[in-house]
Amino acid sequence: MAAKWETIAAAKRKALADSIPKEWIIPENIKPGDDVLDVTAWAEDTDWFSDEEKKITSTPAVELLEKLKTGELSAEVVTKAFCRRAAAAQQLTNCLTETMFDYAISTAKKLDAHLKSTGKPIGPLHGLPVSLKDNFNVKGLDSTVGFASLVNDPATYDATLVDILRDAGAVFYVKTNIPTAMMIAESVNNVFGRTLNPRNRKLTSGGSSGGESALLAFGGSVLGVGTDIGGSLRIPAACTGIYTLRPSFGRFPTLKCRAGLAGQEAVNSVNGPMSQHFSAVKLYSKTVVDSEPWLQDPKCIPIPWREVPRKEKLKIGVIWDDGIVKPLPPVTRALKETVEKLKSAGHEVVEWDTRLHAPLIAVMGKMFVADGGKSVEKLLQPTGEPFRPEMTQYQDAKEMGVYELWQLHLERTSLLKEYLDQWNACEGLDALLGPTTPYASPEHGNFKYVGYTGVFNVLDYSSTSFPTGFYADKEVDTIENPGQSALSDSCTETQKDYNPHVVHGAPISLQLTARKLEDEKVLMMTEVVLEALGIS
Repeated sequence: MAAKWETIAAAKRKALADSIPKEWIIPENIKPGDDVLDVTAWAEDTDWFSDEEKKITSTPAVELLEKLKTGELSAEVVTKAFCRRAAAAQQLTNCLTETMFDYAISTAKKLDAHLKSTGKPIGPLHGLPVSLKDNFNVKGLDSTVGFASLVNDPATYDATLVDILRDAGAVFYVKTNIPTAMMIAESVNNVFGRTLNPRNRKLTSGGSSGGESALLAFGGSVLGVGTDIGGSLRIPAACTGIYTLRPSFGRFPTLKCRAGLAGQEAVNSVNGPMSQHFSAVKLYSKTVVDSEPWLQDPKCIPIPWREVPRKEKLKIGVIWDDGIVKPLPPVTRALKETVEKLKSAGHEVVEWDTRLHAPLIAVMGKMFVADGGKSVEKLLQPTGEPFRPEMTQYQDAKEMGVYELWQLHLERTSLLKEYLDQWNACEGLDALLGPTTPYASPEHGNFKYVGYTGVFNVLDYSSTSFPTGFYADKEVDTIENPGQSALSDSCTETQKDYNPHVVHGAPISLQLTARKLEDEKVLMMTEVVLEALGIS
């Protein structure tokens, strides 16, 4: 039985490799060796990509769209450039699960023909290649979410979001790698293996949207869509130094997507945009809400996109640590520098008490394994696939009774009210600023704490993760006595795993959080913070 899943996985990987056209295979004599850690530099320096391909794939989505709408650039040319760069990203970082290159080019040609005949674009995303996380169903393609039993089980329908983006003119060309069940903070599974961080291949690209973050950081996508149930947008964005928005549930449609823990709704999964450019995050968000998704997804909230006036002076609560795991030295340094720049720009910064974070994270952990791990186990069993070592909590879990689960819901609601009261008591508070994760990006296998993001999934608050412009420095960001001043066993482990020499040069991100359903406001405030940091 054990060979069955291995045989299925090997065949799937071969099919993926074979889907890359031979002319897009990087020649061995110029392919970066394993000792080349930053392959984004190789992508920019190599002559294997043409100057036109480099220019297209490094142009922000908003600028590309202007050229696509006027016909200055054809959708076909843009799509081919991103397809080729995505193919290279796969060869160097293992970030894809599905390719649809021929379909993408065919779609692009139709969009070009429409523009030529009518003089009008299809919609606000006309001709823009958009990458999708593996779990977004696209008719005719697998959505394995990392399970061998879901290989060769193509979707018979498109996810609602896929329909919306296609109607807006998006071109789909790849789907990206995830961890098993999308419930690990690193993108690794038994079918496709591990995705590497293109900025440093010794580091993780995060999870569960880590295939997306790797592809985007490499330049193989200009706008991607991931999901987030405990940090799965913000963690990979932070690991690779890109932007994302974790919206409140109900703003973007989730209908007809495949879930790793199907039916688990105590903590709702949301989807959101990821990009190297903040302008693309804003564009995507407005485009999706403007489509009135509540007319297609019954769980969407009928709130139109709201233009939020810019606020010149913000009141921000700073989270130095969450009382469980201290941020590592690079993150603490970036947070201190950011706070100083905010104060210099005239913003008010107050310290935030994180006493409620530990009980909220404890509740989240219990909710994810309330079924005793059955959801995962039932998808592993058909092929004899084993639990991955990162998922021992699901393997060891004991199923909760309905009464116990309802009591857990009551505990959650009580904590939500306490957090709301705490926020209200801090008069005029606009946002919270803190680490996205305790790491810049850890080495593979060392991402073990998701509390900084997960707490806001339970609260369902709107959050962004953004690069600060600061980078880890092996000379500055050191720990003299790991574990000596740790807050918990997890904190001790995090400090002992930290290797400043390997992490050197990794981008450092922070998280900005507004209240529930304040997606537009958190985007506005993120722009204000970026300006204080001198980031355009």
